[in-house]
Amino acid sequence: MTTSHDQLRFKPDWRFLFSHPAHLLSFGFGAGLMPKGPGTAGTLVAFPMYWFLAPRLTDAMFLLVLIWAFAFGVWVCDITGKALGVHDYGGIVWDEIVAFTLVLFFTPEGVAWQVLAFVLFRYFDIVKPEPIRHFDKTWRGGLGVMFDDILAAGYALLCLAVIKSILG
Repeated sequence: MTTSHDQLRFKPDWRFLFSHPAHLLSFGFGAGLMPKGPGTAGTLVAFPMYWFLAPRLTDAMFLLVLIWAFAFGVWVCDITGKALGVHDYGGIVWDEIVAFTLVLFFTPEGVAWQVLAFVLFRYFDIVKPEPIRHFDKTWRGGLGVMFDDILAAGYALLCLAVIKSILG
C-alpha cells in the first residue's frame, strides 16, 4: 500500500530482481512483476510450493519452515521496500506466498477446498476488513508487509472452518 510519504523510485524489472537475492524472493521469483494482479500471481506461487513441501515434511517441520519464511520475509520485504521507496509495493508478494501456504496447510484436502481457500484469502487480502486495514495502514516496514497477510490468512481459515462445520 502506497502512502503519501512513499514514492516509487523506479519501476522494478528483472534487472532489479536479480540485483539482490532479497528482491528476487520478495517479488516471488518474478510473480510480482505481473502488470495486473501481482498479489494474485504471488498467491498462486504458494500452490507448487505447498505441493512440493507438504509430502516431504512432517507437520512440525512444515510449520517451522513457515515461521522461518515469515521471519525471513520481514527482512527481505523491508530491504526491497527501502530500495523501491515504497514500503508495501504491490509487486512485493512474499507476504502472499507465505500466508497462503499457511492457509493451504490447514485447508481440508481436495481441489475444491483449495480453490475456495484461494478465493477467500484473495478476498480478505484485497478488501482488508478490520483489523487488517488498521495494521496495513499503520505498521511499516517488513513486519507491516507480512503481518496483514497473516491476518487475511486467519480470516480465510476461520471461514473455511465454519463452512466445513456446516457441511459436516
